[in-house]
Order: sequence, then structure tokens, then C-alpha cells
Amino acid sequence: MKTRLMVLVLMLLAAAGCAVNPVTGKRDLVMVSEQWELDVGAQQYAPLRQAQGGDFTLDPALVDYVQQVGQRLAAVSDRQLPYEFQVINDSVPNAWALPGGKISINRGLLTEMDSEAELAAVLGHEIVHSAARHGAQGQSRSILLQGAVLAGGVAAGMATDDQRYASAALLGGMVGAQLVNQRYSREAERESDLYGMRYMKRAGYNPRGAVELQETFLRLSEGRNQDLFAALFASHPPSLERVENNRKLLAELGDSGEIGRERYQQAMTRLKRAQPAYEAYDEGRKALSDGNATEALQLAERAISIEPGEALFHSLKGDVLAGRGDHRAAERAYSDALQRDSSWFYHHLKRGISRAELGQNAGARTDLQGSIQRMPTAVAHYALGVVERQSGNRAQAVENFRIAAQSDSPVGQSARKALQEMGVN
Repeated sequence: MKTRLMVLVLMLLAAAGCAVNPVTGKRDLVMVSEQWELDVGAQQYAPLRQAQGGDFTLDPALVDYVQQVGQRLAAVSDRQLPYEFQVINDSVPNAWALPGGKISINRGLLTEMDSEAELAAVLGHEIVHSAARHGAQGQSRSILLQGAVLAGGVAAGMATDDQRYASAALLGGMVGAQLVNQRYSREAERESDLYGMRYMKRAGYNPRGAVELQETFLRLSEGRNQDLFAALFASHPPSLERVENNRKLLAELGDSGEIGRERYQQAMTRLKRAQPAYEAYDEGRKALSDGNATEALQLAERAISIEPGEALFHSLKGDVLAGRGDHRAAERAYSDALQRDSSWFYHHLKRGISRAELGQNAGARTDLQGSIQRMPTAVAHYALGVVERQSGNRAQAVENFRIAAQSDSPVGQSARKALQEMGVN
């Protein structure tokens, strides 16, 4: 009886969730609405970019160039969506797509490519993930799995309405991170390779760029620096099969169209010139995490000397100085970072903490509120709670401590202790 009921529930869920794939024309399992896709993309896009390093702001012309290539491909896609393209300021080579056409590519992946056609291959691939509803399909599989669990609970007489609602709420709260980090099915990857190359051809690009890109990925996956590419290859695993499939499709589509190697190299001029600075910065971050503050400061200064316009380098310097207890010098370094990029939450957070240490509560409050506005974190809410408590604003202090206390972390523990000290349950 239990097995029959589970099968019946799963069949009903699957039947109710079939929809025509706007790219392939096939019927796929999709149990969320198109409006859900649009809402998730709009709501999660900015916070996820903040969480992964913030937007790349050093070279607005390069960002514009990437966006132009993306919109050129989006214009020929099989599904019209409010497509957006952003470059994330992170050295890890990666790219991802949210439902609703929200696409990001990391600075670190741009430096691994050689031509506009290769860039088009990456963006075209991600466009297909959004257009073909691959993220929605993955979410639907999660819902179906959840349905199986609930069906088993019903059959056993154990699942209550409250448990179902709790499960749904938990599922919804992690949607953004799940969608970015999910591993697409082999079928989804094949579709994105296939139709991404077709979009390239429609847009006037030579689909050979997709072949060369997969050849590069395959070579990198077999090299020494595999850890750097772990995130990219987890969701987009390279293989000889994919290379061969792309070669066959190239023969079918025709080896003609724009490669755009010179255009790409021209657009990448400043970033490539700054690459040694980013390498020094990455080494400095590692040195600081390993406890080598002196080396980290030297590497931060080296990065700044090569490219003084990058906010990350000044922020690293601030982190070293703050770790030494020199909050006045750290505050200046964070101010230098904010002068160059005020869009990332981290710079606001760290200057706010340094200002709080200096007793500059008004400035600290402004910075911490700015950090929370961009990306709410337990650290920022706890620090703001401390500032408000010191300023005699009990209600605001309690509010921020309560938010921070929801975190299962040392900061959350500190917030819970602060509430106890204030006599708040």
C-alpha cells in the first residue's frame, strides 16, 4: 500500500509538471512557473554576486564589452528573457546562470580565454541554461524528491501539514545557492553545448570557438592547477566526448564566422596588464589566512604598486593592519578601497568595524548599514548591535543582535550571549 501510494503521488506530480522546453521543443519535467524563474533571478542575482566577490569595477569598458557580446547572443535565443550579464571580481574561473536570464562570468575565466568567439561560447552556453529552464528542471527534481519523502510520510501516517510547510520553507530559503552550485545533468550540458553553438552561428560567430574552449577546459582539467577550476568543472565537467561532439557539430554548422581574437585582446588589455597584481593579491590572501601577516602586507603593497585602482588590494592591506590592531591605518586603507569601489559590501563592513574600534560610532553605523543594505550578514548585524548598545539605543541593539543570533556560528553565539547580558530571552 505504501509503495503504491508513493508511486501514485510521484506520477501525479510528474504529470502535472510537464512543460514544453522553449529551446528543444521537447516535454520536460518542470514543476515551477515561469514567473517563479523571473522572480528568483531578480531576487537572487545581486546577493549572489555580492557573496562571490562583488562586481568587477576596475575596467567598465571591459564589462560593457562582455555585456554587448552577451546581448548579441541573447537576441537570437529561443526564449526572450530580461537577460543581464555581469563580471564578478574573483580569480576563480567560473560562470553561472540563474533562471530568468541572469548570467555572471568571473574575471578569472576571462583571463583563460583567447577570443571573442570563446567568450561567446561561454555566454551562449549559459544563455541556454536559462532559456531551456535547466535551473527550473533541477529545482523540479528537488521538489519531486521532496514529494517522494512526503508521500512516504503520508503512507506511514507520520507527515503533518506543519512538517510539509517547514520543508517547503527550508527548500525556498536555499534556492539561490543551490541553483548556482548545482551540477547540471549530462543531458542539460549536451543541450547547452548544442544550442549554444547554434546561437553562436545565428549571431555571426564561428562556432569553432566552442571547440577551442572545450579543448582548453579539457587540457586544464588534466593539469596541475585543478583546484582552481574545481567550481567550474563541478557544474560543467569537461570531457573528450564533449570535445568530439562539438567538433561534429562544427562540421555540420560550418567553420565560418567571426573569431574576434584581436577585439578580445584589445578589450582585455588593462586586465591582462593588471594580472600580476591579482596574482600577488591572491597570494597575499593565502598568506594572511596562513598567518603570515608580514608577507601578506608586502604582497598587498606590490599589488597596489602595479594597479592602484583595484579596491581589493587596498582592502587586503586594511585586513592586515586591522589584524595587527592598527585600526586607524586600517580605516584609511578601507577608505581607499571604498573610493575605488563602493558597491561591494565587504569594504563597508570592514571600515565600519574599524571605525567602531576607534569609537567613531556614527561613521561605523553608516558603514555597517551600508554593508547590510548590500548583503545582510551576521557579522555586520552583530557589529551594528554593539555600536547601538554603546550609543544607548537598546531597541536597535536588540534587533540587530537577534538577527545575528540566528546564525549558527561564533558570531551568532556572541550575539546570543549579548542578548542574555541585556536580559533578553
